[in-house]
Amino acid sequence: MGRPWRIEYEGGLYHILSRGNERKDIFQDDRDRLSFLEALGEMAERYGVDVFAYVLMDNHYHLLLRTNHANLSKAMQWLTLTHTRRFNNRHHRSGHLFQGRFKSIIVENDAYLMRLSCYIHRNPLRAGIVSRLSDYPWSSYKTYAYGSKAPDWLLTQPILSYFKARDKHKAYRIKAQNYAKEEKSLWEDFRHGLVLGTKEFVDRIRSKYMPDELHRDVPLHRALGRSTDPQRVLNKAISVLKCDLDAIRNSRRIPKGLKKNRDLLVYLVWQMCMLTNEETGRLFGMTYSAASRVVNSMRIRIQNEPEVAKKYKQIKSIIKI
Repeated sequence: MGRPWRIEYEGGLYHILSRGNERKDIFQDDRDRLSFLEALGEMAERYGVDVFAYVLMDNHYHLLLRTNHANLSKAMQWLTLTHTRRFNNRHHRSGHLFQGRFKSIIVENDAYLMRLSCYIHRNPLRAGIVSRLSDYPWSSYKTYAYGSKAPDWLLTQPILSYFKARDKHKAYRIKAQNYAKEEKSLWEDFRHGLVLGTKEFVDRIRSKYMPDELHRDVPLHRALGRSTDPQRVLNKAISVLKCDLDAIRNSRRIPKGLKKNRDLLVYLVWQMCMLTNEETGRLFGMTYSAASRVVNSMRIRIQNEPEVAKKYKQIKSIIKI
């Protein structure tokens, strides 16, 4: 399985989830939870991370944070390794504590923070651990809902400023308690397993941070590729190559010059849109096996023929703009 793909930038907002290895507990008692929160505060100071909300469950945790530097991976790696080391030392164990790398969701802007904090804080309620949110001590909920003392590293103002009422804590409490009705609408803006935001925001992320070459074994690469319109890719590529797509599709015997363009188009749309060979063939009036042969041939030519590689990269760069 491919490693999760990280997009990092200054001022990035993220919803973070990390689970225990084999879904086993990452907290065995309250001392473990206090130790984790201490490490979380150290991480926030060390790496310039703003923490807005958290909840610690037995075998996983959720965080809502902002990186003031493009350093999410470094910050989370430090937190993971620090908690693992302290947990292992205390419980006389060794080995991995967490299940692979953490999951991160990019959040478009502050408008989602309040809704995400409610979702995070309601985890113990959804899990059936408590019947009232105020009964669960290992989240930032009571700081928001009742004004309970918070650690210095927990920033509540950006979320509480959403409420115009004089008693912002009461307003938050009412919002969180009734938020179950709104949770579905929040995740309607969750796109490609990667971004919580508008389609326009996803397009900006894709344009700025999509790697030069997508990899089919990385799930988020596949998701972003599948969200790209093949016809848009073809239209832009055709305008650069100055060739006729209908002629390509309808010709029984394609002239050599046109065949070169066709093969490049086939590989472009297959790679950039993460299409199957069958889907690619259908776009060009080709069989599955014919599309497969073209894809394999072009992969070799791009690796071995500088002129073909140059043209391929040139068209890709224009399409991404």
